[in-house]
Amino acid sequence: MLQTSKLDQVLESIEMLPVEDQEMLAELLRKRLIERRRDEIAKTIAQTQKDYKEGNIFRGSVEEVIAELNR
Repeated sequence: MLQTSKLDQVLESIEMLPVEDQEMLAELLRKRLIERRRDEIAKTIAQTQKDYKEGNIFRGSVEEVIAELNR
């Protein structure tokens, strides 16, 4: 509930900004979210490459994967 009230406060503050500033803020947030997601993808790729090099990746057909999961 505390986070909701903080979010409400932020939204109220944003609503007091001129429309141009609100649009600029929206664009900045969008770009930051894109960058954050890009960083998450890069971390996932790095971990996957590490796992592959260490032999921790299972490779096989769909049937082999299902059989492995059912063990």
